[in-house]
Amino acid sequence: MADDATPVVRLDGVEKSFGAVHALTGVTLALAPGQCLGLVGHNGAGKSTLMNVLSGNLAPDAGRIEVGGTDLTRGYAPHVALAHGVRCVYQEGSLCPNLTVAENARISHKAISGPGWRRRARALIGGRLDEIFPGHGISSDDIVGDLSIARRQMVEIARAFAETDTPARVVILDEPTSSLDSVAAGKLLAHVRRHVEGGGACVLISHLLGEILDTADRIAVMRDGGVVALDAATAFDRGKLVAAMGSVAEAAPRETAQTAAIRDHAPVVVEASPPGPDSLALTAHRGEVVGLAGLSGQGQTELLVQIFDHRPGTVVDGEVAMVAGDRQSDGVFPLWSIAENIAIGSLRQFLSGPLLDHGRARAFAEEWRGRIGIRTPDIGNPILSLSGGNQQKALFARALGSTAAIIAMDDPMRGVDVGTKQEVYAMIRAETAKGRTFLWYTTEMDELVHCDHVYVFREGAIVADLARAEMTEERVLHASFREDA
Repeated sequence: MADDATPVVRLDGVEKSFGAVHALTGVTLALAPGQCLGLVGHNGAGKSTLMNVLSGNLAPDAGRIEVGGTDLTRGYAPHVALAHGVRCVYQEGSLCPNLTVAENARISHKAISGPGWRRRARALIGGRLDEIFPGHGISSDDIVGDLSIARRQMVEIARAFAETDTPARVVILDEPTSSLDSVAAGKLLAHVRRHVEGGGACVLISHLLGEILDTADRIAVMRDGGVVALDAATAFDRGKLVAAMGSVAEAAPRETAQTAAIRDHAPVVVEASPPGPDSLALTAHRGEVVGLAGLSGQGQTELLVQIFDHRPGTVVDGEVAMVAGDRQSDGVFPLWSIAENIAIGSLRQFLSGPLLDHGRARAFAEEWRGRIGIRTPDIGNPILSLSGGNQQKALFARALGSTAAIIAMDDPMRGVDVGTKQEVYAMIRAETAKGRTFLWYTTEMDELVHCDHVYVFREGAIVADLARAEMTEERVLHASFREDA
């Protein structure tokens, strides 16, 4: 990439406020062809707001937006962005769940029209899926709402990179790997590098700092609505990124000796097996963190739901609370306030006779807002006023604030910043010390070190049980694939 290349996108002094909240405070950034810009920062730092401005979904209160050297600030909107080759993969998704994969491709590619459009849409999206995610297992005629969250994300990504009459000049990827397993994530990031090496440009937003360091050419760090650090990726390492973000230090997991003591002496609180044949059984003891690993869509979520519902054949000693990974479908109540979303899991605590004491419920939500760092000026605001990561914090607050002795977590760290992750890990350790048990499905290999032991899933069955001392990425991946694959 030449240093004097005309930026494909330039943002100059962009500002955006939502009432008293200053989401963006004079952000200036430039993105050149053949470049991947990594964007990092805590939840609420302004990353998604900035990308919504760039994609035309939010109008800036001040500042300029240039694409290809042309000032498009006045009247900039999603259709203008698309016409100039600016595409966005949103953290919360933007596919129509009642339409097929091919029909969703048609929506954002108006050039596909007239007789035979369906055949051309199938070829377009199917070809790009094959290119980015070989072996994806998705049909262009599948209804999007019937797909797993990981496959929906693959479709969203493929649609953004697909090209008809307008090239994909800039592809914005907002937490694109948050619902993908490590194999699918690796395929995507390899495609990002191919895209920029071919002259395209990408903005990659991720809380997985290793992805940013390995994939980006330049990195911008955001905090409190502004860019506080901007340099070549080679100028950063994980420590420098964490320091620029203002993160907390990482706490170490519990010692293996304590883990062994738990398994030897604590009572069993969960026993469950996937419905398929030839599967190991999952056993969880009181005060234990049990990890569920393997490629996505291999039965981990289904087993957590089985345990949550106390289905026949499952032995569960205690109440179970669930932290959903797909927060939009299974987690938040979109028409309710932040406080109502937090307190709903603990309503029995706030009963005064037959009536609900709303003051106590709000005080409870306020306490958890402070404990888990939910960024909002008022917990009476709608839950959808929060960023995706802060919505996820509200789901954590709901579960941890409940009286449940067992917490089932379905890949819960999607879109959560590194600082909050460390705070949640510390909370998990504190709660296990009190006797709570956690069942934790995660697609992030680094999180498995916080588990006392790990069950690996493949094709709907548990195929390995690894103690923490035995758990390595190589062993998890080895168990995730058939020997003859």
